[in-house]
This record gives sequence, C-alpha cells and structure tokens, in this order.
Amino acid sequence: MTADIREKIKIRTSAQATWCPGCSNFLILAAVQKIIEKYIEKGKKKDDFAIVAGIGCHAKIFDYLDIGGINTLHGRVAPTCLGIKLAKPNVSVLGFSGDGDAYAEGIEHLIHSARYNSDFKYLVHNNQVFALTMGQPTPTTKRGYVNKTNPRGVVTYPFNPIRLMLVAGASFVARVYADLLQIQDVLEEALKHKGFAFIEVLQPCLIFQKNEGYKIRTYSLQKEGHNKSDFNAAMLKAEEFDYNSDIAKIPLGIFYQKERETFEELKLKK
Repeated sequence: MTADIREKIKIRTSAQATWCPGCSNFLILAAVQKIIEKYIEKGKKKDDFAIVAGIGCHAKIFDYLDIGGINTLHGRVAPTCLGIKLAKPNVSVLGFSGDGDAYAEGIEHLIHSARYNSDFKYLVHNNQVFALTMGQPTPTTKRGYVNKTNPRGVVTYPFNPIRLMLVAGASFVARVYADLLQIQDVLEEALKHKGFAFIEVLQPCLIFQKNEGYKIRTYSLQKEGHNKSDFNAAMLKAEEFDYNSDIAKIPLGIFYQKERETFEELKLKK
C-alpha cells in the first residue's frame, strides 16, 4: 500500500486530544481507529460507519474521529444509535458512553436496547466516576468513595452492568480492561455480530480512581475455555466481580453471544 492510499484511509482528525495525559481513553480511541481503518483498507468507506457519543470525558472521542454521526444529549446515546440504524440499516453504528452517561441518565435506554436487540455496538468507558464534572459517584462507584458531594463516603452498593445486560436480553455482552489489543479483539467480534453488542471498558480514572488495582486481578474468559453461548455460565461469571470487591478476580472477554432476530428484522416482518 502506498503512502498516499494509507493517508486517505486515516480517520483521525487534526483536533488536539485534551484528555488527561496517560488517560486510557487514548487507548480506546486508538483501538477504534485501528479497527475502522482496517475495514476501510479492505474496501469499506467512511460513510459505512457512524458514531454517537454522549456527555462526559468519553464524548471527546467524537472530535477525534472523522466519521459521521451525532454528539448527542446526556444519556441519549442508545436511542440516537437506534434512530441512525433505522434510518440507515446498512451503516455500522458505534455508540460511546461513560458509566454516568450509560448507567445513570441513560439506564432506561440501555435496558431497552438490550431487549430490542437493534444492530448497533455500544461501548461504555467505565471509570466509576463522573470524571468530567470533578468526580461525583455513578451507579458503579464503590462504597466508601469520598468526594465533595459525599464527604462521608458513598453508602450505596454499586450495581453490576454485566448481570443487568444479560437479564435484559443483550445478545452480545463483553467486558475488557483498557488495553489496546483487548479492545480491538472484542470490538472486531462485536462488529461481526448481528444484533446489539454491549462492551464495557474498565478504565480506572488517573485523577479520581488512582489505586483500584484492577488490572492484576483480571483474567481471560476465552483463555479459560468459557462457553459464551451458555447463558447460565455467563451469569455465574458475571457474579464473580460485583464492582465493589477489593480482592475478587475480574473476568474479561465475551461473557455471552447468541444471535437472535434484530429489531430491524422484526420491523420489516411487520
């Protein structure tokens, strides 16, 4: 491939990234960029993809990818993805949310996205805080977390998004750590999957969640031989980490994958 052709398929904009130096959002950006450019190199066009982002640190990814889409309202990433998919069913739609965006303001949309099984891919950048607005707790923040809005520490338990997505009916449920190759591998599988794909990226915040120590506690479901078509096995694996424990092992990879009719196919039948 010539340098000119390689330059034409680059989708990174000239906008300067303003995430904190060392933030794992850079890895998520790089992984998504590499996968889309790989598809373009094989004959896809930029117009074959669309991206949607919400409000939060994650949403800056919208400025750094030269792909059409919508930078939408807080918590409204999922229904915006659904709208694009219904209007342009042949486009591969990628939605990006933070844990606050997805699990607080957007939780009702997330649940119904899993139920509807619309054919879009949804990545949640989970750092367990509202980082852009200085660290307020989200639904996955650990008990005892202290900040200005909770000077005595968070008293409620976090909920488990993996378990929620499974029981809500998502046909593809995965979790990765903020690692370039992990994100690439799972996102590539998600793009091959026909239906709603949920991918959570664990990415401890450098400013507000410095010492989670998650990475050394992770292990690969696929390397362990997990059967991703077994719903009950997926539920058992989802229970291993409750987003609050300081010692539990954290399974990563694809928990569950089983294709079923998409929302778009059901609409066509009607």
